[in-house]
Amino acid sequence: MRYTSRAILLVAAVALGACTNANRFDDKDAVVLGGAGAGAGDASNPASPAYFQQAVGDRVLFTVDQSRLSEEAKAVLDGQARWLQDNPEYAAIIEGHADEQGTREYNLALGARRANAVHEYLVSRGVAGSRLEVVSYGKERPIEICSDESCYAKNRRAVTVISAGLSG
Repeated sequence: MRYTSRAILLVAAVALGACTNANRFDDKDAVVLGGAGAGAGDASNPASPAYFQQAVGDRVLFTVDQSRLSEEAKAVLDGQARWLQDNPEYAAIIEGHADEQGTREYNLALGARRANAVHEYLVSRGVAGSRLEVVSYGKERPIEICSDESCYAKNRRAVTVISAGLSG
């Protein structure tokens, strides 16, 4: 029995190890999107999602229990709107998030209000609503985990995630 258990564990470990591809994040096989032969992960290509995330900015932050956009958030969203208008081949998912304070239900609703605020602002700046999807994760996907205001502040956010191709 002891030998069988070890054999099963060894086979399971080998099988899981076979699933790992050490080169899975290399860009050499990346699908070319955008112009000038640059890949989708090329942050130097102004038409790439990586450029959007790093140069334009993919997130805006909110104050406690609020979904109102600050002037700083509006400036980031103005850049997002320009990028989306210049790159019509991309759609976006707007994720609403909250900090860990409050109930799950409250934070899901707050995350939805935050994502909707971003959606409405982008639409008001000329981005077609059909290119935008809204989802709320509430407090379920924190980027910082600690019971401190410095972590809470980073988790009160809306993130615009770029996806290739329009689905409808």
